[in-house]
Amino acid sequence: MGVSVRRDPRGADDGYHSPLVPGLRSSVEAQRLAAELAFAAGRLETLASAPPGLYAEVADRGADLEERTWLAFLIAYLCPLEDDDPFAAIAAARTPRASAELPDLAEIATGPRTACDPALGTRTLDAYKAWAARAGSQFAAFTGETGWSSERRFARVFERLALPGLHRDARFELLVSLGALGVYDLGAGSLQLGGENQVTIAAKRALGIGDSLLLDRRARELARACQLPLEALDLGLHNWETRQRVTMGMGPQAEVPPGILARVYGALGL
Repeated sequence: MGVSVRRDPRGADDGYHSPLVPGLRSSVEAQRLAAELAFAAGRLETLASAPPGLYAEVADRGADLEERTWLAFLIAYLCPLEDDDPFAAIAAARTPRASAELPDLAEIATGPRTACDPALGTRTLDAYKAWAARAGSQFAAFTGETGWSSERRFARVFERLALPGLHRDARFELLVSLGALGVYDLGAGSLQLGGENQVTIAAKRALGIGDSLLLDRRARELARACQLPLEALDLGLHNWETRQRVTMGMGPQAEVPPGILARVYGALGL
């Protein structure tokens, strides 16, 4: 019987060390992480300044707020495709918020971070609409108490969005995009780690610890040292762990911003 040897695709230990990512011993892995963090931060800057595709509709302050919020939910739930027309499937399936008709999810093409499960049918969409209705509107549901800080609002709404079929990644991305696009005052104070998602797995591996409270503290330290918004660590860690760059609507031609990359390289001692 022959013996097969499985080679670990991750970088070999070359003596690399940084107190910001104590779980890493490979400069190659650190360089990959730096690139993905820089890409994710650049995406957030683009969402704030020149949002592409359907994101521009979400950011349009002249449009109806409830429709903009509903569209943001559909984008996060279905996830943009990784091709030259990332929003094509979402645009074809979308229905107005005010309509009783829901998107047909039977054969819809979805992106890599989608929460959509055809087996659930419209259960998640129904649950989301019911969640907003209980608050009186999506605006009321995402705003909560007017005196809340952006970080408290993010945490409270994230918790309340624990709906059937809406996993951690989709909830986090929804709140991140709504904040970056200027729809609601939302800012992450925590990565909301937990479970078996790729972001949590990556955070444990890079930050070298499993305790959720310490993970969050180290994540904030990493973001602060690299001068990145904490939100950038979500997509950055996901892409680093999966070894596949999900652009989340930026398209396959999107590049890593060199200025941000240089800043992250410096912080990580690369």
